[in-house]
Formats: sequence, structure tokens, C-alpha cells
Amino acid sequence: MTAWYLIIATGLLATIAVALWRIARGPSRADRMMSVQLIGTGGIATVLLLTVAEDDWAMLDVAIVLALLAALSIIAFAKTGQRAGTGDPEAEGDDTD
Repeated sequence: MTAWYLIIATGLLATIAVALWRIARGPSRADRMMSVQLIGTGGIATVLLLTVAEDDWAMLDVAIVLALLAALSIIAFAKTGQRAGTGDPEAEGDDTD
């Protein structure tokens, strides 16, 4: 059963790698922020799977802290988006027509 947890954790790490690529390529700040949220969610899921696989329940605290940081990061993004605009080229009206 532990092998299955490790295989699933490897798949989650692959989604984190895709999210890192999306951060580098993202055309807008919102795309980049959603990728950061995906990294946070994938990191939490990976830590939870490793907690069960390794039977080390102290890592559960790490997952809780990661979840709190992910929530705070989206709040900070929303606050800065209200002040400085969305950063989305489509929303700012950059029409080339």
C-alpha cells in the first residue's frame, strides 16, 4: 500500500512541475496566482500522502501550515489586485483591432 502512496505522490509532483511551467509562461497575474495555488494544493496533498506512507504524523502540521499560507497568499493577491488593477491585458482594454 505504501508503494501506491508514493506513486500518487510522484504524480502530484508532476502536476507541480506543470504549474511551475505555467508560472513562467502565464500571460496574466491571475494565471500565475492560480498556478501558485495549484502548487500549494499539490504540496499539501503530497505532504499528506507522505504522512500516511511514512506513518510520521508530525508532517501533518506542515500540511496545515501550507494550507494556511495558501489561503493568506490568495487574500494578499486579491487585496493588491483591487488596488493596482487585475493585471489582465484583456481586462485593461489593450485592443489591437
